[in-house]
Amino acid sequence: MIGIEVAVVVIVLIVLSLGMRTVRIVPQARVGIIQRLGNYQRSAESGVAIVWPFIDRMLPLIDMREQVVSFPPQPVITSDNVTINVTSVIYYQILDAKASAYQVANLLAAMEQLTQTTLRNVMGGLTLDISLTSRDQVNSQLRMVLDEVTEKWGVRVNRLELKDIAPPKDIQIAMEKQMQAERQKRAAILTAEGEAQSAVLRAEGNKTALILQSEGQKQSAILRSEGEAQALVTVQSAQARAIELVFGAVNGSNPSTEAMAYQYLQMLPKLAENPANKVLVVPTDYAGLVGLATTLGNLGANAAGAPANGRSAGKPAAERGPVSTVPQALGPNQQPPTDRS
Repeated sequence: MIGIEVAVVVIVLIVLSLGMRTVRIVPQARVGIIQRLGNYQRSAESGVAIVWPFIDRMLPLIDMREQVVSFPPQPVITSDNVTINVTSVIYYQILDAKASAYQVANLLAAMEQLTQTTLRNVMGGLTLDISLTSRDQVNSQLRMVLDEVTEKWGVRVNRLELKDIAPPKDIQIAMEKQMQAERQKRAAILTAEGEAQSAVLRAEGNKTALILQSEGQKQSAILRSEGEAQALVTVQSAQARAIELVFGAVNGSNPSTEAMAYQYLQMLPKLAENPANKVLVVPTDYAGLVGLATTLGNLGANAAGAPANGRSAGKPAAERGPVSTVPQALGPNQQPPTDRS
């Protein structure tokens, strides 16, 4: 009985083992290659796959997702004979599981070697400066070459990036010095341009200020001249009006010639009192004016009942003798002479 139980247990274990080997579960985004008697039989997609024991065999699962592989630094010589170390990163995706399993022995190793050789060819035609600033161009060229080769492997290269480009230490020092010199040059140029612009703006400001000042002085002079002209016109108008009023008043009173002459004689001493008057002009008929003044004075004295002082009112002018009619110049402190006949 014990032997039968042991045999049953062994049979159950064998059945379970065969069942586990027969029923396989393929995860999502994975593909299993099933071989029958050493030949390709089918590709098992995600889900349950039946693999017959001792006849079929499933190869390791192939990941169908996009994968990222970073390759170690690769020494590359540029066209200007500078050795640089380039680190590349490749993004690829397997599209055909059968081709990736049967067209190439080691997919990753093959892609790494292909990337290195292509990188040397592309970077060898570029200078150091271009290789440092033209990464997009290098990436596109590498991707085109890799796509042509990896297409038959069932692989699509989505992107290829240059992760790092490391020139030698002495080249880095020279580049840093060049960069510092370039920055100093730019700083000097910007400083000079700033000073030039500042000088131009300052000169324009001074020019504008002078123009505005000149315009202000011009306007001020124009307004001052206009004001003085208006004031002069007003004064002359007032004087003309005053002369017109005086002339009208004089004409309205109908004065005699003798009264006008007498008034003129009374104004002569006032004219002589002005220090600015150096010369006074006496009319040629001064003797007649003097006689008229004496006559008017005697008439006033007779009307008051007092006799004239040493003068004969009725004595004719012919008896008084000839009188010079030539104008005489009087000093500022001199009085007009009187008739002593």
